[in-house]
This record gives sequence, structure tokens and C-alpha cells, in this order.
Amino acid sequence: MKREKIADLWSFLILLAGAVFMIAPFIWTVSTSLKNQRMIFDMPPKWIPDPISLDNYRDVWGQSPLLNGFANSLIIVAVVLTVGMLVSAMSAYAFGKFEFPFKGVLFMGLLGTMMIPYSVVMIPQYIGFSTLNWVDTLLPLIVPGLFGNIVVIFFIRQYLQGALPNDLIEAAKIDGCGFFRIFWSIALPTMKPALAAQAALGFMGIWNDFLGPLIYLHTPEKQTIQVLIASMQALYIGQSNYPMIMAAAVIAMVPVIVVFFFCQRYFIESMAISGIKG
Repeated sequence: MKREKIADLWSFLILLAGAVFMIAPFIWTVSTSLKNQRMIFDMPPKWIPDPISLDNYRDVWGQSPLLNGFANSLIIVAVVLTVGMLVSAMSAYAFGKFEFPFKGVLFMGLLGTMMIPYSVVMIPQYIGFSTLNWVDTLLPLIVPGLFGNIVVIFFIRQYLQGALPNDLIEAAKIDGCGFFRIFWSIALPTMKPALAAQAALGFMGIWNDFLGPLIYLHTPEKQTIQVLIASMQALYIGQSNYPMIMAAAVIAMVPVIVVFFFCQRYFIESMAISGIKG
């Protein structure tokens, strides 16, 4: 028992050290955003600003088009998640619970596209979107996501294998339910934990996307919040005004934290059920 307690203590200390290591940059970002310019390079560093100032949050809205970037990112996230998650759910339901010709081949081909690096398709995509005159619009960042996400399809399919019995679907068919009724009334509510978990991950991926907006969006008013923060140092605020840059970073992190807070319980639930069969 003594050895077990010592092992548990060491495990706790290691996990605590890892947690501190992971959260320290976030705390320092918040702390820096509440400082004035003179306090940035104080030695030793001060984790708690004295005095605490909110001027950086007020000034960052006035000196950069951060509000436009925030709105553009929200538009992209809302449209892609709403339509893309629905399409992914329908595809996962079809691959998981339907039998049709070449099902295995099509699913393996779908998974095979995950192996293609983005750098391979980046130039052909840009040429195609340029031909359609979509460059410098939000369409290149929205339209591809409307057709679903391969990772989401695979994950939800695996989830359905353990969460939705085939007997329940057969009983619904006997009662006269069609495809869309079964999907909407039975399959979709069953997918809720998996959809919530994948929606949270998808939100973070789309919200934090930097390369796509950097390639396709040229006008500052059309940029997303991540690109604006990256360009803020040179274009809007000045090379050394780190408190404002940190204030903008904190503003960009708030939606991600809120989404994760509301969806965190679905991660464990979806992982547990999807692991029953796999």
C-alpha cells in the first residue's frame, strides 16, 4: 500500500507539472494583455500586473479591423459547421448502417484522401477558385467544408457501430419510417455526443485556420481574426506593442474556450461508446 501511495503521489506531481507547463503560456498571455508597455520587460517578470489596465482591449478595437475579422471568422465557422456537420452525419449514417454496392471500396477511397497532403492540392485549388473569381472572397473557405469532413465521417461511423443497433432501424422501417425520418428522429439524436465533440474540434480547426485565409483573402476587411492578429504587429499597432497583440490573442481565444466548456463532457462520452466496437 505504501508503494502504491508513493506511485500515486509521483503520478500526481508529474501530471501537475505537465498541467502547469501547458497553462503557463495562456496565463502569461492574459497577464501581458493587462499590462502597459513599460511593464513588459520588467525583471523579474510580474505575473500579476500592477496596475491592471484594460486599455489594450479598448485600443485594439480602434486601431485594427479586428471586429471585421471576428465577424468573418464567425460567418465561416457557422456556415461550415451547420451544413458540413449535417452532410458528414448523413454520410456516416449511410456508410455505417446501409448496404450498397462498392460500399467498402468507396469508404476506403474516402479514407485514402486523408493521406493526401494539403500542399499537393493547394495550387490546383487556388487555380480553380481563381478561375471562378472566388479569390478575395469567403467562398474558398466555406464551399469545400459544405461537403463534409472525412475525419468526422469516419469518427461518427465508428460511433454508430456501437451506439445504434440495427434492430432499432429495422423496427422503424417496419413502422413505416423512411430514410430521412429514421435519420432525423433516431440516428441524429443518437449521434449527439459524437457530433458535439466533433463540432467542438471542427470549430477550433476552422477558427484557428491561418493558411487558407492567408492564401485566398487579400483585403484586410475580409481577413479572419487569426491573420489579422499575425499581421497586427507590422500593419496596425507597431513592432513592439506586445500588450495589444496579447489582448487581441485573448479575444480570439474566448470563443474557443466557451465552445470547449460547453462540449467537454461529450468528448469522453463519444470516445467511450465509439470504442465499444471498432
